[in-house]
Amino acid sequence: MSSPGASMFTNFTKLCKGLALVLVVGHVLVHFIPATVTYLALIPARTIPFGWNLITSGYFELSVYGVVFSTVSLLFMGKFLEPVWGSKEFLKFIFVVNFLTYLCVFVTAIALYYITRLEIYLYMPFAGFHGVLAGLLVGIKQIIPDQEVLLIKIKAKWLPSIMVVLSIASSFFTLNSAAYLPTLIFGSYMGWLYLRYFQRRPETKLRGDPSDDFAFSTFFPEFLRPIIDPIASIFHRMLCGRSNATSEDHGYTTSGAPLPGSDSAEASRRRERGARALEERLATERLVPPRNKDELQSDALDSV
Repeated sequence: MSSPGASMFTNFTKLCKGLALVLVVGHVLVHFIPATVTYLALIPARTIPFGWNLITSGYFELSVYGVVFSTVSLLFMGKFLEPVWGSKEFLKFIFVVNFLTYLCVFVTAIALYYITRLEIYLYMPFAGFHGVLAGLLVGIKQIIPDQEVLLIKIKAKWLPSIMVVLSIASSFFTLNSAAYLPTLIFGSYMGWLYLRYFQRRPETKLRGDPSDDFAFSTFFPEFLRPIIDPIASIFHRMLCGRSNATSEDHGYTTSGAPLPGSDSAEASRRRERGARALEERLATERLVPPRNKDELQSDALDSV
């Protein structure tokens, strides 16, 4: 029988282990062959014609601390999210969020260069998995928003907001904040955007999470939400108008009545089932010898 303490550091999924290995190998590669940074990292002035670095830049770290932090964070967050989402959706989320994050970083760097005429924005190497990790935090906010995180006793729904605020605050005291701050901010937003409008939900055959509990304003304190909601609605109409049309075509509403799975109550129940699935999984790890990952994933998905 495995002890509760040991179970926390076991039963990581095969997919997360594979992605962790990619991060480690990527760091070793750029450490021993520094010239590869030019081809793998996002360097805005060289993205054309090296367009593949919009993808490769997210899968290696430039520092030892970065690769250790990213690997550990991926293993633990993947242990919670992959059984609920499924391996295919988990991998799709990582790929989409990573690509969109670095695409936004590229556009931002080019814009900053034209505004400031500082060439540092063109030749600064952007790399790291932290944009995806920020998006995964948003996934934890969606699935177990009211569950307190061990040790720090903060509800999971506030983790993405706290991470962004601390990153912005630390940027005033660090010299290389431009290398990580845009990635964290865009990673959080792209993670939310994907989960809000595009992720397939097997239980309803629809896309996204339209509940009020996952609105953009929930990232902010409640007293700011009356200000944030009108602003968010403008961007919602500008950027996601087609998503609204698709949702209506697929049946979010029929003659003004919400279908099952589209209202706030159903979304809350879905998150409760997800939380119960995770709790049951952790309890199983403590009480019985570890089973293989496919069985655990099947149990979690059946519960959800």
